Amino acid sequence: MLHEPEIPNNTGNIGRTCIATGSKLHIIKPMSFDTDEKALRRAGLDYWPRLNPTEHESFDEYLRVTGIRPDQMWFFTTKATCPLWEAPIHPGNHLIFGKETAGLPGEILSRYPSRCVGLPMCEGERSLNLATAVCSAVYEGLRQCSARGQYFVCPEGKLRM
Repeated sequence: MLHEPEIPNNTGNIGRTCIATGSKLHIIKPMSFDTDEKALRRAGLDYWPRLNPTEHESFDEYLRVTGIRPDQMWFFTTKATCPLWEAPIHPGNHLIFGKETAGLPGEILSRYPSRCVGLPMCEGERSLNLATAVCSAVYEGLRQCSARGQYFVCPEGKLRM
């Protein structure tokens, strides 16, 4: 889930990751770009209709519509003290990322402190690109599930190598 994404190229790359892994994309508005048919065609996002992302007006609407429980959500933040690989990710979990310039709002993070995780980086370095972080997190989730014998199923079958 992307909370108020700002950079269309990142969202496009994240959409590709979702399609490649059979993952669902949820987006919390506002977005800083258009996703109408003309804008998608101009950006070369011909796969967007297959992605079929769900857009929500607010975080609370997202919670209500999805019915997701707190124990099924992982919030990604540079403020986390728990590395991603120590978070037990299961099929159906939602990985939640904030906007490129500010991350997730503090009021959301403070509601779920035990569900905050991050990707460790060298001290003093800037955050990873959002699309890179999402891709890393999705594939770590797939790795964990595969190691437990829990497989994600793509619309056409299992993931291929």
